[in-house]
Amino acid sequence: MTDPLDRRYVVELHASLERVPQLRRIVAAHLRHWKLDLHIAPVDKGIEELLTNVLRHVGDDNRCVVELRWTGRHLTSSVEDNGPRMPRLLTAGGGGLARVAALSDSWGTCATAEGKVIWFTRSVRSPQDIPRVPWTPLGGLDAARREPVPLPAPAMFVPRLPRVPRVPVLV
Repeated sequence: MTDPLDRRYVVELHASLERVPQLRRIVAAHLRHWKLDLHIAPVDKGIEELLTNVLRHVGDDNRCVVELRWTGRHLTSSVEDNGPRMPRLLTAGGGGLARVAALSDSWGTCATAEGKVIWFTRSVRSPQDIPRVPWTPLGGLDAARREPVPLPAPAMFVPRLPRVPRVPVLV
């Protein structure tokens, strides 16, 4: 059985403080179902930050759409709202989009007819790309300062021809 490489989940909701923890649980369940457990915490934090920005800058009870899309290589999360004002990256406060930028590989905004979409993307390796060989662990207290130990190259299988017994020939 082959997993589809393009998975998508979309939910439309009215932004409120009560919805944020509910949506975090829903997003975590979808990421677990897609076997992307390592990305639950950063994606949840990023979406929570974007929804909090909707509440702070657009206001309570506004319509917004949260979307997750996994293409097998990239996991993109987006929040669309109906606020007319485009967000700005403020690095001095260390909040808002600066947190989203720290949690992601890329992010951006896009104006729509009714408002805007804010998205962020994380690079994700699909389960079939994850190596199935054990990694060689580093030992000792100074392991972090050492160069990583390269994995041995996999042995190539070379088929052998069956041995043919030698028969003496009489003349």
